[in-house]
Amino acid sequence: MNQVINRVAKLLTLSVLLLGSHACKDDFLNRQPIGVFSEEALKTRAGVNGILTGAYAGLNGAMYGNGSSAGADVNSFSNWVFGGITSDDAQKGADVGGSRSDIERYEVTPASTKLDDRWRFCYDGIARCNDVLRLSPLVSGLSELEVKNLTGQAKALRALYYFHGTIVFGRLPWIDETTTDYRQPNERVLWKEMEADLQYAYANLPETFTETGRINKWAAGVLLAKVYVFQKKWTEAKPLLDAIITTGKTTKGLKYALFARYHDNFRIGTQGSATDTEVVLDANYSANDNSKGFNGGLGENLNFPHGGLSSQPAGCCGYFQPSQDFVNAHRTDANGLPLPDTYNQFEVKNDQGLESSQPFTPDAGNLDPRLDWSVGRRGIPYLDWGLHPGKTWVRDQTYAGTFSPKKNVYYKTDEMAGLVDPDRRTSANNFRILRFAEVLLMAAETEIELNNLEKGREYVNQVRRRVANPDGFVKGTDGNPAANYVISEYKTPWTDRESALKAMRFERRLELGMEGQRFFDLVRWGVAKEVLNKYLAYEVTKRSNLRGATFKDQNVVFPVPQRQIDATKRPDGTPTLTQNQGY
Repeated sequence: MNQVINRVAKLLTLSVLLLGSHACKDDFLNRQPIGVFSEEALKTRAGVNGILTGAYAGLNGAMYGNGSSAGADVNSFSNWVFGGITSDDAQKGADVGGSRSDIERYEVTPASTKLDDRWRFCYDGIARCNDVLRLSPLVSGLSELEVKNLTGQAKALRALYYFHGTIVFGRLPWIDETTTDYRQPNERVLWKEMEADLQYAYANLPETFTETGRINKWAAGVLLAKVYVFQKKWTEAKPLLDAIITTGKTTKGLKYALFARYHDNFRIGTQGSATDTEVVLDANYSANDNSKGFNGGLGENLNFPHGGLSSQPAGCCGYFQPSQDFVNAHRTDANGLPLPDTYNQFEVKNDQGLESSQPFTPDAGNLDPRLDWSVGRRGIPYLDWGLHPGKTWVRDQTYAGTFSPKKNVYYKTDEMAGLVDPDRRTSANNFRILRFAEVLLMAAETEIELNNLEKGREYVNQVRRRVANPDGFVKGTDGNPAANYVISEYKTPWTDRESALKAMRFERRLELGMEGQRFFDLVRWGVAKEVLNKYLAYEVTKRSNLRGATFKDQNVVFPVPQRQIDATKRPDGTPTLTQNQGY
C-alpha cells in the first residue's frame, strides 16, 4: 500500500466537496464546519476505507492533524527514542541537552511533552481503528468479505497501537468502538484485549493483499505471536510461528524467506522486488509526493550524519549514535562466534579525538559483518556516499562518540532517482516493523524455552548463515571486504538451556540492532537493570553524556503523562488514571 497518506488527502478532498455540495441547503447557524468529516459522508465504502487508510498513515509516526513534525520522533514505529537510546545499542547523540536526554538518562518525569506525544499518538491511531469498526457495519452494499477485511485490519492495527503504547507505559485504559465514557482506568496491561483483536484478524484476514503494506493474516499472526512471547506464553506462540515459517505467503505468493543479503532489508531498491520475501509488515513511505516529507519516515528525520554537506546524506542532525558497547558486541572469536560475556575487553578501534584530516586505520580484528550495515564508522564505506570521514560527520565526539546510524539512511543513487524529499531528511525508505528474521528468532526463543534446544539452534543458524554470505559484506574501494569479517554458525549441539538462551538473546541484539527493540527485550527478559547499569559503567569511561545516569527499578516502564491524568479527572476531581510506581 504505497503512499497511503496520499489517499487520506484524497478522502479529505472528497469530504470537503461532499460538505460543500450540501452547504446551500443548511441553515446558516447549523452549517457543518469546513474540513470536518460528516459521519453520513463516511458511511460509504470510500469513507470507511479512507478512515482505515488514515489508521495506516500513523505508521509514519506523524501526529495527526497538527501540521508539523512534532512528536514524530517518539511516535515512530522504529522506536529509536524509547527502545533505542534507552538501551545499550545507542545514545541520543548530537550534543548536550534536548528533550530526549532525560529519556536516555532514565530521568524523565510525568511532565514530559514527549510522553504526552506518545500517549496521544497511540490513542489517535486507536480512535481511527475504532471509527472503522463502528461505521463499517452501517455501510450499505458492503459484502461480508469486505466487512471481515475491514474489521480484521482495523482490529490488528488497533492491537498494534495498543502494543506500541503498552511497551512504553505498561498499563493503559481500554477504549474500543463501544466506549462512550472516555474516563477509563488503566488497571492492567491489556494483553487479553490485544490477543482477542489479533485472533480475529488471524482467523479472518486473507493470506495476501494486492496492495503492499496492509496487515494480512500472517502479519496478524506474527503480531499475536509477539504478544504471546512478551507474556512468556510459549505453547501459544509456537503454532503461530510454525505456521508462518512453513506456510506463510508474501504478497507475491512466495513463502517468507530471508533476503540473500542482510543489508537488503534496509534499502529502497529492494522494496517490492521479486526477492522481497523477508518483510512481514512495514511502514510504507514515499517521497516527492507534495506531502512536504510527511509520508517519508518523518520519525527518523534527525538520524543522519551531521555536517550540512551535499556530499553526505541529509547533513543533519547527528542523533541516534551507536554506542561503543554496541560496536564492541560485534567482535567475534577465531571461530567466528560472538563473545557475549567479554566483548568489551576487545574494543573496536575508533577515531575519538582525531580530525578527519588526520590519518586513521580501521580496526583489523575479527568482526561480525552486520556491524558495518548497522553503524557508520571512520574509514568504512557509508553506503554509496564514500568512506565515512569521521569527525566532520559527527556533531560532538566528546559528548556521544564517533559513530553514525546507518539502517535508516538512503543511498546517494536513491536521491538522484527522486526517492528523497527536498529537505533531504525524509525518503521512501520504508521501516520494516516485522521481518522474517525476527520470526525465526522468536521461534528460536520459543523452542529453547520449551526445551527444544536443537530446534532453537537451527533457527539461530539460519539467521547467521545469511549474514555469512560474502556477497553481503560491505566492500572497500578495491572490491574486497572492508574489514576482517569472520562469522560462522553454532556447530556444537546446544545441551544447556541457559547457554542456549544467552546465545539466542545475543543473536537478537546483533540482528535487530538499532531497530528500536533492544530496551523492550531487556525489560521482558527481566535483566534490564543488571545489563544497563553495567553498560553505563562502561560507556561513561568513553563519553560524557551518561555520567551520573542510573537505571532504577521503576524505569522498566515510563510515567503516565501528567497531562493525561489531569485531562481525565472525573467531575469531582478524582483521577481516573493511576501513575506508574516510582513516579
